[in-house]
Amino acid sequence: MSSNFRHLVMGLSLLVGVATPWVATAQAPISNVGSGSVEDRVTQLERISNAHSQLLTQLQQQLSDNQSDIDALRGQIQESQYQLNQVVERQKQILLQMDSLNNGSAAGATPDAGANTQSNAGGNATDGQQAAAAPATGAPVQSGDANTDYNAAFALVQDKSRQDDAIAAFQNFVKKYPDSTYQPNANYWLGQLNYNKGKKDDAAYYFASVVKNYPKSPKAPDAMFKVGVIMQDKGDSAKAKAVYQQVIGKYPGTEGAKQAQKRLNAM
Repeated sequence: MSSNFRHLVMGLSLLVGVATPWVATAQAPISNVGSGSVEDRVTQLERISNAHSQLLTQLQQQLSDNQSDIDALRGQIQESQYQLNQVVERQKQILLQMDSLNNGSAAGATPDAGANTQSNAGGNATDGQQAAAAPATGAPVQSGDANTDYNAAFALVQDKSRQDDAIAAFQNFVKKYPDSTYQPNANYWLGQLNYNKGKKDDAAYYFASVVKNYPKSPKAPDAMFKVGVIMQDKGDSAKAKAVYQQVIGKYPGTEGAKQAQKRLNAM
């Protein structure tokens, strides 16, 4: 991400470098407009106007390109924040487990604890041992905190063997936290997870929910693009083209719009 940021800064520096000589060229003749014939002065003014127009066009293109880079960096920052939160939560769990093990060792020194261990030898394990031995299956238990539960669900997305658990976790999240700022992201991931499993109708529903209910979300352009992809997958080229054109018109300069344009060009 730092590399992308440096590229963006270099791009802005180049933009300033490009603009400076154009400005100098556009402004230099102004002091001489007052001399010469009327035709000469009109010609000079036209040249100045053309130079300004070219400068503005070039600046607009540079701003558009830079905005695309900024959107991409914003998405990377969001994903990095989720991953950072995930690491913090894992560290908390490790510390809690270590604390639990230390407490268990201290309790094992008492005669009663030793008797209980003896009685369980060769029999069923204690609740604590079962919890430690049990594999992590099923959707994570909700904590009551939207940020924590979202990060827990997002962590499941990265585990290819727990995609069903991720779907269940995000479905629970959507129901439990209807006012959360993570709602568009949760619906987007529900769309992507269902699409990965081949459930394209369900995927289209969740992607469309992002576009309809959260049109200003950074996930909206890509969600709308994915709706077009699903239409194309189903063989409905007319609807797919219409959706791609909407993405380009509504979210110009975004990654979703760029991908939509590529699809249109290939159709």
